[in-house]
Amino acid sequence: MITDHTLLGLATIIYFALFFFHILYFVWKRQALLAAVQYTLYAAAAVQAAGILMRWALSYRLGIGHAPLSNYYESLIFFSWSVSVFLIGIRKRRLYPIVTFIASGISLVLMAYASLSPGVERGIQPLIPALQSNWLHIHVITCFLGYAAFTISFICGALYFFGPNGTIPARENLEDMNYRSIIIGFSMLTSGILTGAVWAHFAWGSYWSWDPKETWSLITWIIYAVVLHLRLAGGLKGRRIAVLSIIGFASVIMTYFGVNFFLAGLHSYAT
Repeated sequence: MITDHTLLGLATIIYFALFFFHILYFVWKRQALLAAVQYTLYAAAAVQAAGILMRWALSYRLGIGHAPLSNYYESLIFFSWSVSVFLIGIRKRRLYPIVTFIASGISLVLMAYASLSPGVERGIQPLIPALQSNWLHIHVITCFLGYAAFTISFICGALYFFGPNGTIPARENLEDMNYRSIIIGFSMLTSGILTGAVWAHFAWGSYWSWDPKETWSLITWIIYAVVLHLRLAGGLKGRRIAVLSIIGFASVIMTYFGVNFFLAGLHSYAT
């Protein structure tokens, strides 16, 4: 019997194949392998989406009935999928194999961690009262689409210091993709914070309570707001925007992983 775990496990295998096809492409530089990379990316995202949808349907059959966005396991799965969706979204405009190679590696690590870590609860559980709201979908989806965009921004920022060469694109191209990713990520994070504030008022009676997750989300938002301001008003370019995109992503990691593990708060259910 095919279950959500079966499909998500298959998606993990496909991500591994995607990672392997990249390596073959870098060794042999054959266009057929690049096409295999693109179609494997589609397959990974499609199978993963099917697994997410099956888990959603199963929650209703169990009488729980909620989107699979409520615990740490489900957030890892959705984070991984969001990165792939973002890559597919930018594919028609520009797709650099080295960027998809690193991004697919991140998706693979997230999927493997979700599947193999003994500390991650994989069962479908009833929502706690604070999560029983339709705002859950909008808030979580926008936040993770923002995280996915910031992941691509981080990759471009890091590659800026190692290129250009036969594998790494020109710095102008990396900087352009970095900037566009930050614009999308900032827009999504802004939407996530605003919908989260509305949700917090519904769940806890306050729009903002300086919970660690809220605080670090605000810090992340400020960092990327500064990046965009300096780019638009001061012409920030080159190494400085690359460094700030790396710092911004470090704040994203703290917001998502660090707060869950090291700081107790209203969002502790995420672990």
